[in-house]
Amino acid sequence: MKTGRSTRRVAASLGIAAIISMGALTACGSEKNEAPSETSTTTTTSTSPSASPTEKAPRLDPNGPNPFSPDVKAPPAPTAPPGDN
Repeated sequence: MKTGRSTRRVAASLGIAAIISMGALTACGSEKNEAPSETSTTTTTSTSPSASPTEKAPRLDPNGPNPFSPDVKAPPAPTAPPGDN
């Protein structure tokens, strides 16, 4: 009996502590900071090498075969007379 009560007490105290912590974090986070009166802007430019593709896709010809179709063909389904399993 004591174990059940102490477990409930611990769970309740942890829940209350979590609610208090969330309230404190919300109160601290809602402060509005004023923007600085003076602003300075700096711009930096850097050049990076252009990206080049590693592979080139084959050109698709509307009248030609599809280069993306697989070469392996599945064997046809076996046919059996009706009633044979």
